Amino acid sequence: MFRAMAASPPVESDDEIDFDPVLNELSWDLLQQALAAADDLRIEVVDCPAGGIIDFGVNTPGSLGAGLALAEICSAGMLEIQLAPGELEGIGWPQVWVTTDSPLEACLLSQYAGWQIQVGRFVGMGSGPMRAAAFKESLFDDIGYREKAVRVVGVLEAAKLPGPDVIQHIAEACRVEPRHVALCVAPTASVAGNVQIAARSVETAMHKLFELGFDVSRVESGCGSVPLPPVAGDDLTAIGRTNDAILYGGRITLFVTGDDESLTAIGPQVPSCGSEAFGRPFLELYEAAGRDFYKLDPLLFSPAEVVFHNLETGRVHHYGGVRTEIVRRSFGL
Repeated sequence: MFRAMAASPPVESDDEIDFDPVLNELSWDLLQQALAAADDLRIEVVDCPAGGIIDFGVNTPGSLGAGLALAEICSAGMLEIQLAPGELEGIGWPQVWVTTDSPLEACLLSQYAGWQIQVGRFVGMGSGPMRAAAFKESLFDDIGYREKAVRVVGVLEAAKLPGPDVIQHIAEACRVEPRHVALCVAPTASVAGNVQIAARSVETAMHKLFELGFDVSRVESGCGSVPLPPVAGDDLTAIGRTNDAILYGGRITLFVTGDDESLTAIGPQVPSCGSEAFGRPFLELYEAAGRDFYKLDPLLFSPAEVVFHNLETGRVHHYGGVRTEIVRRSFGL
């Protein structure tokens, strides 16, 4: 059902938008489940005159469970996330392990943080299925998917909680009433924020493939792991740790269809080593770019290691490799 909808022809005008709000409804249901367990997850609903704001770590402690719930909400439940045992250069270290059989929907249409929300002094990266109702990004035209939603769910990576003006801004962009907007907020430097960012291993590879012009509908399934970063004492350090975890410690496998020649041609560009900036800690690159993400090489943002399994030919293609010494240094070990 989802793949057929996502493969629909590009929408030419707002008058033609009639897609059911599938992804937003899935996330809305998951959010209700999280709210029912708010005390256990250590999250809380913020008193707001418009819409719903759920604090996953700004003024609340959050939890590992909250991070798992947040990542699931962000991907409309189409990504399974769990913590798994692992190692980091001989040290026992938890890994954030994800799997999906709907990578296009889970990652590109939901999880990808492609909407920068800037209202007054508030700035936050917006992800989640609300993006499919706003369709601010050309990605939705290229893939041919939009949602005409009644209520929307978004995730904001931000150090402070948004106000009613942010709710109003999102409501107008998504064409819904403010009371039908639900925003889950977690800083980068928080327990839940750490988990939900580390759960983006497959998402970063899917977006990289999309930007390289690869037919992402060929990707049938995906799985991957990222070492869980330690919670940092400030957001700048947290940005460095979470990015290094994926860029130098992320390992994913994608199960694809089609020819092998195109995989061989594009494969070396997919992992983070396809960028000339590869090998330097992210904070070093970030500072050199004036703390402007948009000045960084976009080819950098992907997992360290990518493996393709061709379901039609049986061939396996391996590219990149982890640099755990950079991850360990970034983590303060």
